[in-house]
Amino acid sequence: MKKLLNKLGVALLLAIVLFTLPSVTNAPASEPKEKHSVIRLGFIPLTDCSPIVMAKEYGLFKKYGVEVEVSKEASWANVRDKILTGELDGAHCLFGMPFSVYTGIGGKAGSEMKIAMMLNVNGQAITLSKEFCGKVGFKQVNKISPAITEKAKNKEVIVAATFPGGTHDIWMRNWLAMAGVNQKSVKQITIPPPQMVANMKVGNMDAFCVGEPWNGVAVKQGVGFTQIATQDMWKDHPEKALVVNKKFSEERREELKKVMMAILEACKLLDKAGNRKQSAPIIGKASYVNAASDVIDNRLAGIYDLGCDQGQEVYKDYMFFHKDGFVNYPRKAYGIWFMAQYVRFGMLDEAPDYKAIADKLILQDLYKEVASEMKIPIPSDDMKPFSMTFDKTVFDPSNPEAYLKICKK
Repeated sequence: MKKLLNKLGVALLLAIVLFTLPSVTNAPASEPKEKHSVIRLGFIPLTDCSPIVMAKEYGLFKKYGVEVEVSKEASWANVRDKILTGELDGAHCLFGMPFSVYTGIGGKAGSEMKIAMMLNVNGQAITLSKEFCGKVGFKQVNKISPAITEKAKNKEVIVAATFPGGTHDIWMRNWLAMAGVNQKSVKQITIPPPQMVANMKVGNMDAFCVGEPWNGVAVKQGVGFTQIATQDMWKDHPEKALVVNKKFSEERREELKKVMMAILEACKLLDKAGNRKQSAPIIGKASYVNAASDVIDNRLAGIYDLGCDQGQEVYKDYMFFHKDGFVNYPRKAYGIWFMAQYVRFGMLDEAPDYKAIADKLILQDLYKEVASEMKIPIPSDDMKPFSMTFDKTVFDPSNPEAYLKICKK
């Protein structure tokens, strides 16, 4: 009996061991290939998020073999943080943001956000509150300083942009400089784009610089009027870019190329008038920009109701997304120009290593590779002097110091 119990005990122990071992018959014949996670791209509710949003809506990401999720974000600071941590693989971003962050103006100095390609040019504006109606007209830059001086006698003048060192911040500072307004004589604040109109409505600021459709929305709601469009200041200026996480750009390069191809195709489609009109109600959805499609449509078409009984301005140089490749090429010269503005306006105490930073942050070789594969023309104008439309100043990217000597501050 004792021997029988011992045998039963051994058999039971063996059964337990065999039960807990992995099943050999159910094991896969080979290890599955590594499957990358969904690519997450962020955007801010602005008309120029269209290339990313419409690439999703047109099914272009799927066409190029990548699974992309688009994520609506609350502010540019939120976008910055999520790109740096990798929560977002990339996003629709202000072109100036990576330079602002890297130089320590808009984030921790040395933090790298990579520019893969440009998304658009033009299509931003400066809106003045209705209080200035009749005192300053459309493009009447000479009347800005007297109007601000008069207002400042009774109340501090407040102007808003969307991110320190971003495009809107630099357009606002250039506007003040062109008007002869001392930068320190006004209070400059940061407000996320979708909150601009509501803040102006309750009197939190006198002027703001932002992208469409919010300037058009301010006009439609009778809150403010368009004083100048950014293309009046610099025709075909760089505006938004596809900015990506450093690790993503290095470790998932082929997927990034496919993302860029999808967005480039969307940019091509969006430059066709019929497609713009069809995209306006899609972009205007609550899940995207959450604004009236007629405002989006009109400003996309270059038809600007200026507000304040100023009539209408029809632009030929409105928001473009492709222009046969002119738009999408990320130019190092433009990055150098932005960093020169930081020095000009006292945001940096000394000049950075302009060219080295532009080389580090702009993935120009990657863009050229993608454009070549898609047979998109690559411009040859980078690092050549260019001029501003409004004040006629010439910027030579190889000699920023010469430009800084002649600029108004």
